[in-house]
Amino acid sequence: MKNFILGAAALVCATAVHAQSWDMSTPYGDSTFHTQNIAQFANDVRAATDGALDITLHSAGSLFPHAEIKGAVRNRSVPLGEFFLSRLSNEDLAFGVDSQPFVATSYEDAARLWAAQKPVISELLAEQGLLPLFSVPWPAQGLYTNGEVATVDDLNGLRFRAYNAALEEFATLAGAAPVQIEASNIPQAFATGQVEAMITSPSTGVNSTAWDFVTHYTPINAWVPKNIVVVNQRMFDGLDADTQAAVLAAAEAAETRGWEMSATEAESMTAALAENGITVYEPSSALIEGLQGIGETMLGTWDAAASDSARAVLGAYNN
Repeated sequence: MKNFILGAAALVCATAVHAQSWDMSTPYGDSTFHTQNIAQFANDVRAATDGALDITLHSAGSLFPHAEIKGAVRNRSVPLGEFFLSRLSNEDLAFGVDSQPFVATSYEDAARLWAAQKPVISELLAEQGLLPLFSVPWPAQGLYTNGEVATVDDLNGLRFRAYNAALEEFATLAGAAPVQIEASNIPQAFATGQVEAMITSPSTGVNSTAWDFVTHYTPINAWVPKNIVVVNQRMFDGLDADTQAAVLAAAEAAETRGWEMSATEAESMTAALAENGITVYEPSSALIEGLQGIGETMLGTWDAAASDSARAVLGAYNN
């Protein structure tokens, strides 16, 4: 009996020694479906490893601001984190193909694009010591304004919220003035007049209570951008084989679940905008034609500056 007790105590001690607690940095609030999906991912890892790997989620940029999350994971200030993929377009345009207007405008197209993008993205991130775990799209991006927009000319002169380089270019080509604003600062930016219009998902619109500062929304389905979750490769390599397998299995489930959540979110959040008083209307053919023209101009500029890796993504997607 004494030997059994000693053996059990030794097992408990060994488990405690090998148990790890990881922090995870994400840029969006707890009500965002991305954050909810990641919380489930953390729970799945904890359950699958019997607590050997315990991931604590720090949402809404509370641990690191959005712009610093990738670097923090890279330098091991935090083991893993989430960020908006096309924020890295300044490193290589392959990261931002999904934010090019009217390249992929449906979930089916977005899935095909991610299949083409993933091997290239994985290789680029591996060079920085990062391992991508999963990627989940936002609902297709729509246009928020005060008053109905009939043509691109109606955007001329408006201060326009931007969240990446592609949207800055888009706003400029539309004759608007782009202003970089994080999602968490949208209400304040509208309240203070920093911005007057924006293109973003219905999810972000609801999470920022867009009905408090705009009157109209039109689902132009301009693009289907993605977030990505990455882990520091060295820290991942430090896990035992069973824990690594548990993390990868939980990540695969999170990607599948996240895409399903996004599709559900697109419908429910668009309905919520209308229920809260925003006029939801179908874009005119003239507006879509004008926006697609901007997209074609941007794609030409993109192609002229794209790396071979970026062109390979678009080539694989189009074939």
